[in-house]
Amino acid sequence: MRIVAALGGNALLKRGEPLTVANQRANVRRAAVALAPLCSDSNEVFITHGNGPQVGLLALQSAAGPEGGEQPLDVLSAETEGMLGYLIEQELRNALPSEKEVASVLSQLVVDPKDPAFGKPTKPIGPVYTQDEAQRLASERGWSIAKDGAVWRRTVPSPRPLAILGLGVLSLL
Repeated sequence: MRIVAALGGNALLKRGEPLTVANQRANVRRAAVALAPLCSDSNEVFITHGNGPQVGLLALQSAAGPEGGEQPLDVLSAETEGMLGYLIEQELRNALPSEKEVASVLSQLVVDPKDPAFGKPTKPIGPVYTQDEAQRLASERGWSIAKDGAVWRRTVPSPRPLAILGLGVLSLL
């Protein structure tokens, strides 16, 4: 059986937790222990994950760096995808028998540059803010913001994927 498990970015870095690798690793470990029983010889298990809190934190770190050194969100997303894939791979290996193989793969998507999502950012990223903090940051940094439950967060475009690049390589795996 083919099984796809999706771990949300907020499951990997819970609201209110300090934004540390140790906290993310502990959350990934809990997920890996829960997913390990599905990784039998009769199953193909694919794990995908979100990265909203992580990419938002990395964007803040990038913006705090030297003038002109701010990285674009697609590059920051790839960085967090690699970091989270690494943590998931490590913790899943630890939860499985030693003969089980685990691999992490970065993915790239094709999107339509005219997708209306580019004009209406709705994907929350990064830490949470009070309304006043969010409005101040939006004004200072040109961010889009939106209410996320009782708090506010930065929002970025989330265009609809049209295709996944590298499916031939994935099929080899």
